[in-house]
Amino acid sequence: MNKTKEKIYEIIFEADTPGGKLFDVALLFVIIVSVALVLLESVPAIRDNHQQLLRILEWCITIIFSIEYILRIAIVKKPLRYIFSFYGIIDLLSVLPTYIGLVVVGSHSLVVIRILRLLRVFRILKLTRYTEAGRSLAKALWHSREKISVFIFFVTMLVIIIGTVMYLVEGPDQGFTSIPKGIYWAIVTLTTVGYGDISPGTPLGQFLASVVMIMGYAIIAVPTGIVTAEIINPTTEKNTQVCPQCLHPSHDDDAVFCKKCGSRLNP
Repeated sequence: MNKTKEKIYEIIFEADTPGGKLFDVALLFVIIVSVALVLLESVPAIRDNHQQLLRILEWCITIIFSIEYILRIAIVKKPLRYIFSFYGIIDLLSVLPTYIGLVVVGSHSLVVIRILRLLRVFRILKLTRYTEAGRSLAKALWHSREKISVFIFFVTMLVIIIGTVMYLVEGPDQGFTSIPKGIYWAIVTLTTVGYGDISPGTPLGQFLASVVMIMGYAIIAVPTGIVTAEIINPTTEKNTQVCPQCLHPSHDDDAVFCKKCGSRLNP
């Protein structure tokens, strides 16, 4: 990359430089405004009275995100790797609905346009890229994925067993007309939501429900503890440097070459 591309790359992809920090703060502001516009547009009174203003602001934000998306593709060595990456898809979803609204016309397509425009709310996913706290939380969730997966698998088995038992104990007379209905009750009860649309009527069923409720308080604390432990004691300390060749993020502070593809990192 030439000097201009290197400078733009440093501003867009790095967060440890003054230019990169300023870029991140500016994008944070634009993202928050764009999500706020989506929320305000769903209010009938605001949409009817300020439709023109909302449309102008939306196009301004779309143009900003479009320029950012084009610049990211232009300065990386392997554009396709970025385009089909997680953040590349999110960046595309941030601008695509507005442009599709120009193509899809006609009263019969209004519902489709509305659904596509709601995809703009995915812009909020861009926040994790521009905030250190978001990156830390995402990294903690990723490093805890195996423990959380085992926990979800255990909870899934538990609600299937509980739902089946409650179906056998209570039966259709109490609203447990099927095992899936019992599983639904188990999920609602175990998560301490408690809609109350289905409730056990027999003494044995009420006893089992009490046990499930108490278990729910203990189970809720498990994923919180897993993620908190990873945040407090992260696996490794990384910076925000991104490889210009393969776009692999978070290298060691003293890294000279990418740990994934071996390419030289930007100084």
